[in-house]
Amino acid sequence: MSERAAPLYCPYCGDEDLRPSEEGHGAWECRPCARVFQLKMIGLRVTVE
Repeated sequence: MSERAAPLYCPYCGDEDLRPSEEGHGAWECRPCARVFQLKMIGLRVTVE
């Protein structure tokens, strides 16, 4: 199994200066806009045909 992917840019300002945050699992901080956000996998979408 491979490592989890890291976000490439901030979803708020678009900057690429992201660092892991100590706020919790999956949390990232953007230094330019001073926001902390969290990424979380909810699950897979099930399609019914």
